[in-house]
Amino acid sequence: MVRKSTKDILAESFLELAKTNRIDKIRISDITGNCGMSQPTFYNHFKDKYDLIVWIYVNDVRTIMAQIGNGSHSWREILVACAEYYAENKDFVLNALKHTSGHDAFLFRVQKINIDYLVAVVREKLMTEEISDEIMGIIKVYVYGTVSFMLEWLLGNLRLSPEQVADIWEKSLPQALKQYFDAE
Repeated sequence: MVRKSTKDILAESFLELAKTNRIDKIRISDITGNCGMSQPTFYNHFKDKYDLIVWIYVNDVRTIMAQIGNGSHSWREILVACAEYYAENKDFVLNALKHTSGHDAFLFRVQKINIDYLVAVVREKLMTEEISDEIMGIIKVYVYGTVSFMLEWLLGNLRLSPEQVADIWEKSLPQALKQYFDAE
């Protein structure tokens, strides 16, 4: 029997509420009341609901992103898996994108998380912590573009399948990064 962690239970409660409520209107008391936990329990695990949102996103995509560079999946397969994740979780992602702002904006957090993952891959391939400002800039431009494109797609402005989205992301990978992601 697999037991769920407290974080998992709180995340499930939040996701259940997010199906019918704007994220900016969900309170900690709503999350804890929905799953029978106390507010201090919530704060033992998360600093606020935005921390929970990031934990959910990171937890969901960790498996996909961990595949980069381990040889078990191609860059293309990873991109398809990411696009499928966004398609399957469209309502939650759009709710988070539309109803978070400022330093808690989901858009900025997704960009930061994706940048951090790509930087980690490049560092691993280079076997150094040092990345040139040029490569860092290229990573940021690529992530900003792919995340903005994902938002347009999820909003319905582009009628594409997850495979077509992944194809565009793959074709958009700058030449300077292809060597790090086995995408030739």
